[in-house]
Amino acid sequence: MDGEVEEGGGGRGQVVETGEEETAPNASNTQGCTCEVQELMAMIGSIVAIGDYRRTQKKECQNLVRRLKVLLPLLEDVKDLDGQVPEKSLNLFWNLKKALLRVKKLLITCSEGSKIYLALENEAVMARFHRANEKLSQALADLPYEELGVAEEVKEELDLVRMHLKRCKRRTDTQDIELAMDMMVVFSKDDERNADSAIIVRLAKKLELHTVEDLNAETIVVRKLVRERGGQNAENTQHVIELLNKFRQSGGLEEINVLDDPIVPKTLEKSPSLAIPHEFLCPITLEIMTDPVFVSTGQTYERESIQKWLDSNHKTCPKTMQPLVHSSLVPNYALRNLILQCTEGSSEQKESVLSAVQNLSSNQLEVQRKAVKKIRMLSKENPVNRVLIAQSGGIPPLVQLLSYPDSKIQEHTVTALLNLSIDEANKKLIAIEGAIPAIIDVLRVGSVEAKGNSAAALFSLSIDDGIKATIGLSNGIPPLVDLLQHGTTRGKKDAATALFNLSLNKANKTRAIEAGVIPPLLQLIKSPNSGMIDEALSILFLLASHPDGRQEIGQLSVIETLVEFIRDGTTKNKECATSVLLELGSSNSSFILAALQYGVLEHLIEITKSGNGRAQRKANSLLQLMSRCEQIP
Repeated sequence: MDGEVEEGGGGRGQVVETGEEETAPNASNTQGCTCEVQELMAMIGSIVAIGDYRRTQKKECQNLVRRLKVLLPLLEDVKDLDGQVPEKSLNLFWNLKKALLRVKKLLITCSEGSKIYLALENEAVMARFHRANEKLSQALADLPYEELGVAEEVKEELDLVRMHLKRCKRRTDTQDIELAMDMMVVFSKDDERNADSAIIVRLAKKLELHTVEDLNAETIVVRKLVRERGGQNAENTQHVIELLNKFRQSGGLEEINVLDDPIVPKTLEKSPSLAIPHEFLCPITLEIMTDPVFVSTGQTYERESIQKWLDSNHKTCPKTMQPLVHSSLVPNYALRNLILQCTEGSSEQKESVLSAVQNLSSNQLEVQRKAVKKIRMLSKENPVNRVLIAQSGGIPPLVQLLSYPDSKIQEHTVTALLNLSIDEANKKLIAIEGAIPAIIDVLRVGSVEAKGNSAAALFSLSIDDGIKATIGLSNGIPPLVDLLQHGTTRGKKDAATALFNLSLNKANKTRAIEAGVIPPLLQLIKSPNSGMIDEALSILFLLASHPDGRQEIGQLSVIETLVEFIRDGTTKNKECATSVLLELGSSNSSFILAALQYGVLEHLIEITKSGNGRAQRKANSLLQLMSRCEQIP
């Protein structure tokens, strides 16, 4: 893979181009303009032919290709010149060729590279686009248009292209709400949380890595990536491998042994979470099974998970998709005993967990502080610790400590419960112990960090539909709205994530609207620097299906803002704004008429041609709705 990230002094390091440079032409190998120009035209043709791009950088790739196509009339004009082009001009064409080579490498990476890598390293890849645009703009600026006899209209078009290239900014908001937030949860080391199984499934779908064919193709690309990167940026390479294995498990495939490959540097060692045999994890929840059972196809699942699957009228095996000849569940005692032996952990590990759990109930404040901090760290490390903490009775005293009048204890406790809630079984234990009201209290009056982690804990717990309702009934939505309006940047994002999930529940939509969630959401979409436009639009889409929400959202100024996003927004902006407008207009034609007055029609037509699949479907539905309103000539 070209232009990978090179480890630098801080963070992800600096992106460097690694391709070999060709030697510029000299007087002895200059043969006139025809060969040079034809080579440039062929290169642009090969770039245009690349075609299919990963969704994370698709918009940048398409924009760049569209601008390159404008170069063809210039090259046609130059190719038709009778005489030879001066050597100076040929050298300038060589600069254009080098810029095109840079562009081609980048577009090939965005077409054939690892989908996980491109999502994880989005910022670094955007930096490559920024430099490619700069180099291309400079190469075009240096060309002697008068000497080459370029037509005035062609020159004007090229000037416009150069202006666009020069103004291109590094885009950081390309990923949609769930992709952006899920990647943050999966890879962040700062906020003490790991990935929920539901997040893994969502990420796989967002990155189009949920079919066997896609996963096998990604596996090949990741192996190549690991070989080519060597030991550079080992931590991020480890992230790519870990997430690929989780996707493979979710898709019913076995983990790859990339880390055991002799060509892989020794700097990449397996993390504790990867040391757990994948056979111990339920294919549905990706959590360690406590009551594994066979189905008729011979596959093993956690009893509760497969029972939910069957109760939803599914007649196939989730992993193999083969028909189930009967719905009987047979205990897998052998695997259960093996899991019990292994998940008991080492005696030292088990003793450490048990000691920390016992100290949670100590009469000495300092002992409690150290114990809850220890539980927080242990619950972060791996799934085995999360099981051991729950089995050792750690959840009840943690819930009691949530109400303790010590801000640091509250902060550590709510973060420990956030980590523990990643385990599917622990979600219910935490809720049964009455943690929801206590977490909501911390959300109201806790420290800045505790409030953010409380919101994140409510999001993690609300993956369970029953707990969604409990949070709403426990008056958990108003403090989330307050955090959305007045919190730190991270706090606002945590609140938005939780509110999005909770608003999937019908009753919670009403509660969110009554709690005043719409005004801060509208403020976010009207603030270009908020960094939360997609999150706000996605929540507004859910609330627009409610009559009161629809009425409050459907202001003329909001309709105008939606049209602006449909016209000039990012790919996800356009999709979300179109979805909100469609939801509004489905029940009230006045919203459609207002959007038409703001000129939405031509932009919707453009989305039907160049938008992503979901945006195209929404745009087509909106156009049909407009047609029924007899507003289209």
